[in-house]
Amino acid sequence: MTRLQHFGWFLARGFGPQGWGYPSLDWDYDWTRPEIYQEAARTLEQAGFDLVIIEDAPSLGSPETIDLRVRHAFGGPKHDPLLLAPYLFQATRHLGVFPTVNPAASLPYTAARQFASLHHLSGHRLGLNVVTDTGSARHFSDAAPLGHDEAYDRAEEWLTGIRDLWGSWDDGALVRDRATDVYADGTRLRAVQHRGTHFAFDGPLNAVPFTHGEPAIASPGGSGRGLGFAGANSDVQLALAPLDEASVRAYRGKIHDAARAQGRHPDDVKVLFAIPPVIVSSAEEADRIMAASAHPDDDALRQIARKQSSDLETDLTALDLDRPLDPAVFGPHVSRGSIQRLLGDREDDAPLRAHLTALARAGRISDRSGFVGTAEEFADLVEELGTWGNDGVLLWGDFHPVTLHRTLDELVPILRRRGILRRDWAEGGIRANLRAF
Repeated sequence: MTRLQHFGWFLARGFGPQGWGYPSLDWDYDWTRPEIYQEAARTLEQAGFDLVIIEDAPSLGSPETIDLRVRHAFGGPKHDPLLLAPYLFQATRHLGVFPTVNPAASLPYTAARQFASLHHLSGHRLGLNVVTDTGSARHFSDAAPLGHDEAYDRAEEWLTGIRDLWGSWDDGALVRDRATDVYADGTRLRAVQHRGTHFAFDGPLNAVPFTHGEPAIASPGGSGRGLGFAGANSDVQLALAPLDEASVRAYRGKIHDAARAQGRHPDDVKVLFAIPPVIVSSAEEADRIMAASAHPDDDALRQIARKQSSDLETDLTALDLDRPLDPAVFGPHVSRGSIQRLLGDREDDAPLRAHLTALARAGRISDRSGFVGTAEEFADLVEELGTWGNDGVLLWGDFHPVTLHRTLDELVPILRRRGILRRDWAEGGIRANLRAF
């Protein structure tokens, strides 16, 4: 049965050089100015999208590999997405904006105050994409980076402390009675005193309480600890899983079990599967893309090697495409999971060309092997996800208006005619829109 689903956009390049490396760069937008992001945000709102999540990483990586990160703008530069959010709020009326935030980068009291201010100014449309990146630790202290699970423990303590501060004004504390000339009742403010493993601070917060709920929380992560964090804290989960029925239901089941374990209702967490669609005008065009991806030329492989070099902080472009790739070229700082995604299950003596060719290979939406296809085919996929109880999808790419229109111009009318994409908004900001269905 057709059902409404939530739609979001993941700004995969972050607050960085939108359009770099693509012909659309010659539209001459300046990525450091707000206009390109405001135009894109208006397009998403007109399309009926609930939210945009802005990727971020506050670090350029290890000092030895910074050039790999910035040379082709895959890993930087990036500006702070929290400071971009007000410009997107100014350009829209309903769209939720979720900048990525790192608990290591800001103290709870300061963060609680800044987030509260933005939430009020936006009409309760602020969301926070909470990540536990530990690679940036050297920028914030001289302490050793935390382990995977301990970083989640810190994030949990940070968020709990922020929520305690947001709740430090009890009901009735904000009086605003002109007859008695009393604005607030100080006896109804709670003196928060937090002494934890990672943070120590006192309240109460001097920002006033929210009228339509606190900022919404989003989180990525598929580890057991990451799913537990989402179940306890998140309103939106960025989901990565194969889009077959068994995998989708299994992933959602893990999130729902984690939510129940924390006394929450499963519907409290909207699971949005991340999808990078390539929408084309015809099945014939999709076939051409598929054929080209199966036999990429050296220029195409070099472009993939550039991105992988940034992600893996290892210069693959200097290696011979036709020699075996020795895993020893990767330093200890590189994620083992990222290395495995590159190597796959190919033989140890497979040349670099084979690994890059596998990454280049596209798949068709129509047979569920990938995301290349027509708008009708993509709508079929989203509709099928809905029959499995799915909450929605998170499309991703850069935030260039050309990218958005190429993806959405044909797709939005089809989704609306099928009853999958919203036309109307709830009153009360991002939380109301997430809970509307």
